[in-house]
Amino acid sequence: MDLDTKTIKITCAQLNPTVGEIAGNAQHMLELWKEHDQDCDLIIFPELFLCGYPPEDLVLNASFSDAVRNKVEEICATSQLFQSAALIPTIWKENGRLYNAAILIEKGEIRHIFYKHMLPNNHVFDEPRTFASGPLPEPYIFRGYALGIMICEDVWYAEVPRYLKNNGAQILIAVNGSPFHVYQENERKEVTNKAIEETGLDLVYLNMVGGQDELVFDGRSFVIKKDFSEIYNAPAFEEDVFSIILRSVSGEEGALPKLTIADNKTSAQALNPTELLYKALVTGVRDYAYKNGFKDAILGLSGGIDSALTLAIAVDAFGSEHVRCVMLPSEFTSDESIKDAQKCIKLLNVSCETIPIFNAVEAFKQTIPGLSGVAHENTQSRIRGTILMALSNMAGALLLTTGNKSEVAVGYCTLYGDMNGGFNALKDVYKTDVYKLAEWRNTQSQVIPDNILTKAPTAELRANQKDEDSLPPYDLLDDILRLLIDYDNVDWISAPQDLLDIRDKCLQHPQDIEKIARLLKNTEYKRFQAAPGTRISFRGFGRDRRYPLTNHFVNKIEKS
Repeated sequence: MDLDTKTIKITCAQLNPTVGEIAGNAQHMLELWKEHDQDCDLIIFPELFLCGYPPEDLVLNASFSDAVRNKVEEICATSQLFQSAALIPTIWKENGRLYNAAILIEKGEIRHIFYKHMLPNNHVFDEPRTFASGPLPEPYIFRGYALGIMICEDVWYAEVPRYLKNNGAQILIAVNGSPFHVYQENERKEVTNKAIEETGLDLVYLNMVGGQDELVFDGRSFVIKKDFSEIYNAPAFEEDVFSIILRSVSGEEGALPKLTIADNKTSAQALNPTELLYKALVTGVRDYAYKNGFKDAILGLSGGIDSALTLAIAVDAFGSEHVRCVMLPSEFTSDESIKDAQKCIKLLNVSCETIPIFNAVEAFKQTIPGLSGVAHENTQSRIRGTILMALSNMAGALLLTTGNKSEVAVGYCTLYGDMNGGFNALKDVYKTDVYKLAEWRNTQSQVIPDNILTKAPTAELRANQKDEDSLPPYDLLDDILRLLIDYDNVDWISAPQDLLDIRDKCLQHPQDIEKIARLLKNTEYKRFQAAPGTRISFRGFGRDRRYPLTNHFVNKIEKS
């Protein structure tokens, strides 16, 4: 006698929303829902997909929350004849309280609303400021299966998956808006493995993808079975749609459903860490530009490593036909720099023009008698910045500024000069990592001349100038900065050995530490006025690190 089987198919949509584009996000959802309507039982979307994530203080705008509610009503009306259901994550106001929620819609009706229970209040998040905490989520019985639906942070705390399991959940499903940083994937897998260990349940982790202001979401959704085997990994920084099948056999009372990946879909190939960072930077630039209406980019090309890497990222984000370079030589610009810049232009097949700044500098010297020293150097940078902004205005192109995290940290940049721009691809990239990224990009196809990778960095704002005239060697500088910025609250007792080694090396240079710490403090005002840029670390300059502009405390690197 054959046993009856019960099967449902859940489709997971790793997609790229736009914050505030309520109608567009809804249309994207409805189109995908309709496409898979006859082929699945339930389609689910990432955290707050309907309104975009993170919406920040938009949620405090009454018309915004009203627009979301009206759109949910429209989605219900549109989906009345659909055979499948959908889980629509969105903000939701109930009894005067605002929630981060996920709404299950079936046959044109709201069947259930899940509320986020754990609200993150660290790093780039301060959700308790805007959202109310919902109750612990109950399992939802959907077509015979008890689904344990969690919203992002809920999976990070054992009490939530444990509560779902204890109340009968047969599978864990987490919808997420989890932004990328260099260690995020390891943290996610550690957290989800703990949830599986706690519950003995299969787990589906659905994440969004794409750039939003300084954040970039990597996707990389995954499915892990209760034996900790990973049966699917979605690609990084790409949209993806995949489905799981839950199957149980009648008569197997108490047995958990068997989970498989539908359509024999195979996992994406894992990327090495440098390639992952590069894709994050490209995604951050591309989405910031496109979501803000820019189709073209412009940047100043100096012949140095930072502008060369920024140019490569821009070309990969926009296409070479949409990127315009400008060379702005002064009396201190070397022939070597001009030749290196010209090689970049040829390798990347971009348009470029040369606008010398000699006459403009002379005009300033006549206007400001005695103009010399740092003021003279900064004037050159500001002339370049003004010209680039004018060209940006004339063309309607996004001006990309090119300073890296090391320079931005110590203020080795000029306000209203080389800091001018609408976006900075390298804002969260230390100088030593700039070289690693450039070298990796050249392994795909050479886009950066070898000489740029080997010559000594220089701003070329005075004769024979080199960066290391004013700063320690970049390998030492970056280690000091990492300890002062990224690891300023580390517990040295439990710190890993590689971090202890970096600390011990840096402590051999106490004068450099003191100098860099003071520069870091004294140039906070510059970073406050800097262009936004893609966050790839867990401590970027922005919402991760909110230091006061007026501050007399100089940070230190502790011995223990």
